[in-house]
Amino acid sequence: MTNGNAPSAPPDTSGTHHGHGPRMRWATLAPEAFKAMVALDAAATKGLDPALVELVKIRASQLNKCAFCLDMHITDARKAGETEERIHLLNAWEEAAGYYTERDRAALALTEAVTVLTEGFVPDAVYERAAAHFDETELAHLIALITTINAWNRFGVTTRMTPGQG
Repeated sequence: MTNGNAPSAPPDTSGTHHGHGPRMRWATLAPEAFKAMVALDAAATKGLDPALVELVKIRASQLNKCAFCLDMHITDARKAGETEERIHLLNAWEEAAGYYTERDRAALALTEAVTVLTEGFVPDAVYERAAAHFDETELAHLIALITTINAWNRFGVTTRMTPGQG
């Protein structure tokens, strides 16, 4: 179902390519939910380093294949002072250890564990690694941040939000 503004295209039966625009403009159709997400996003990032926030958002968006969020958060990371090298190497952060601090690496490991719940839980070692680098309040906000970007990714991927269009 579309809102009448999305272009129509033949259905993609391969499941791998989306040759058309958004399915719907969910923020317009569910403004209360959108406003709640914006408020949650603002609350989740409170007290966290803006550059680290963007790295977390980019990494979760890479894992969730959300092009809209990748485009947005790479731009925001640059504005927050993030380097091109760290942005480009983020998909292989474990192999590019010299580019990320132990605190960054702990946050990224937690991001991956929360985003990809393949085992149905976040391993104790991953949680304890993050807890060693973030105080309890920061850790609570980091978990909220990771959860929030995953929700944004799901809105973006499900409705096929288009990169570069806000």
